[in-house]
Amino acid sequence: MSFLRRRSAATPTGPDFDVLAMDPGDWPGNLGAGLLPAPDGSCQGVFLRYDLFGGRGPAMIIGNLPEGSPARELDEGQVPFEVAQLLAALGHEEPVHVVEAEETPIMHQDNLLIVRRIRVSEGRVSCAQFDRSDGVLVTIASWDRPITDDLYQLLKPLPAEIFQQR
Repeated sequence: MSFLRRRSAATPTGPDFDVLAMDPGDWPGNLGAGLLPAPDGSCQGVFLRYDLFGGRGPAMIIGNLPEGSPARELDEGQVPFEVAQLLAALGHEEPVHVVEAEETPIMHQDNLLIVRRIRVSEGRVSCAQFDRSDGVLVTIASWDRPITDDLYQLLKPLPAEIFQQR
């Protein structure tokens, strides 16, 4: 995907990679964003939390984790970082694990994505992942709603200004 590229900045104040997610202006609910810092101050990932439940918890979390991010290192059966964040935000305390994963080809604009649909033991969670051409892993975790193929058409790089320190 040619539009997904590393940014170069002398002093990064946010992620040094484009964040692929839904534009907050297109989303009718509340949006929150979190950066995963490394000890050296670099950004090890970005996740966006979309809330349609009026402050009662998120409906969806979309994460962007670059290569080398510790949040990508999972043990056998461990749920992705974004699923764990979604469940924690909802106050879900029951243990959840990965049941199975299957790969499906999906078109995103003019690019073919190989999407891993991850089924977890909590049936109300939907999860999908794909790798971008720049090595960033995108994970979508949603609560109580399926992830349909048309959702991928809403994903686009967000402006870097969203992640600047103010």
